Amino acid sequence: MPKKPPPADRITRFAPSPTGYLHLGHALAALFAARAAKQAAGRFLLRMEDIDAARCRPAFEKAVYEDLRWLGLEWETPVRRQSEHMDDYAGALDKLAALEVLYPCFCTRKEIRAEIAAAGNAPHGPDGPLYPGTCREIEPPTRKERMKTGLPYALRLDLAKATALTGGLNWTDVEAGTVAGRPQVFGDVVLARKDAPTSYHLAVTLDDHLQGVTLVSRGEDLFAATHIHRLLQALLDLDTPAYHHHRLLANEAGRRLCKRDKALSLRALRAAGKTPEEVRRMAGF
Repeated sequence: MPKKPPPADRITRFAPSPTGYLHLGHALAALFAARAAKQAAGRFLLRMEDIDAARCRPAFEKAVYEDLRWLGLEWETPVRRQSEHMDDYAGALDKLAALEVLYPCFCTRKEIRAEIAAAGNAPHGPDGPLYPGTCREIEPPTRKERMKTGLPYALRLDLAKATALTGGLNWTDVEAGTVAGRPQVFGDVVLARKDAPTSYHLAVTLDDHLQGVTLVSRGEDLFAATHIHRLLQALLDLDTPAYHHHRLLANEAGRRLCKRDKALSLRALRAAGKTPEEVRRMAGF
């Protein structure tokens, strides 16, 4: 595993996915992280979360750099690009496999939906109905035989086994204080697929450790995800940073900003004659 950078009092990061142009909500997140680092005379990092090969584009990555520079932000180089570090994620999966907390799931999305529908009142988590555990009890020899046939599968985290190894866990949020870990709200999450060798949960948790991030600032929509990230930190013996889940910006309809809100993209605002100072104020800075 790569060596971590030297310690600092505060290391923050902005980690967009180059699947579209940055919008005003991204500006808030980047400015928030940069300010947190500056206030502590720390370090501000930029990371490209580009594991989605089907949607990520070099043009969007180039635009990220251009938009952030236009806002007046500077960051340390080199920029970590997740697509260049698949060996790191494979190593983490190997360690989880050695702990016997992974299992292959051969269910298609259609089969999972049918199983959930048949179950009636299936438990729900932040991402919707929880996986019903159909493949969890398949015997190891049968798993191996199915894998040999080339049948597509995902690697899921066996939550019961994982939490039995770690016991109870806590993490700290600047706004919420000490938070008791509740990874159960996500069930047996997918950590890798054939077409995506790592998931967001695994990649971001490992990246933050390897980059020495001490304060993870991100939108409040990702608050619940931290329960899973804390569990992965304990299983993989990774550092646990502090967290600060900040407010989100909404459009006129009250919905959270997304890359489809083209009128509020930084490029559109710039083309409309807005200055960096005006856009910073629009983002609350």
